[in-house]
Amino acid sequence: MTVLASPWRSAARSETGKVRARNEDAVLERPGAGLWAVADGMGGHAGGALASRLIVDGLADLALEGGLTQRLAQVRQCLQQANRQLVQAATHAAGPTGSTLVVLLAAGARVVCLWAGDSRCYLWRAGRLYQLSRDHSLERRLIDRQGLRPQQAARHPNAQALTRAVGVDEQLVLDSLELEALPGDRFLLCSDGLHRNLAPPALGAALDLPLATLAIERLFAQALAGPARDNLSAVVIRR
Repeated sequence: MTVLASPWRSAARSETGKVRARNEDAVLERPGAGLWAVADGMGGHAGGALASRLIVDGLADLALEGGLTQRLAQVRQCLQQANRQLVQAATHAAGPTGSTLVVLLAAGARVVCLWAGDSRCYLWRAGRLYQLSRDHSLERRLIDRQGLRPQQAARHPNAQALTRAVGVDEQLVLDSLELEALPGDRFLLCSDGLHRNLAPPALGAALDLPLATLAIERLFAQALAGPARDNLSAVVIRR
């Protein structure tokens, strides 16, 4: 955990899990700069680990100057550059090279969540859990566009197929949500390996703990007690 003069405190962790041979996730924790991220290299695709690391390393190198608008422009530019690099690399690789991504950017009390894919951003506020991001997946598309119930969509054989990710298309399209953080708010960024293993009540109970480090410990203890078939990554940020 990093403790600053600013109101932001955070903790991050990434694990391979019990089945995968390597960890294709990458996490970023820069509370002093107000920047956090989780990138999940596309499982089964060549270079997934390299893709997530390239994205996170690019964000780690940003100077991040100015207010929220200027910082957001810098983050977007960085991610577009990473997307171009990955698309170009895919022409020389055996298959697609990409990664899902979720980013939280803060300046003062204003925060922006950016994402592509099914890595998620949650907000824990006043005893309630809110999912701020919406998955870019076939499952979500079946619910939104065809009106399937979540249980029906989840049974589709390609339900977890991604409809958007960094490094897949020539032009990266990111969804975003901006809000004002309140004292006591907790944010969770996580890969699908974590949120598919833990139900919302378990996520909320962990985020309700008084320290970000305690929340991370609880999340991973519970996730690793289960099958943990995928890589697990999370960042907890509190104000």
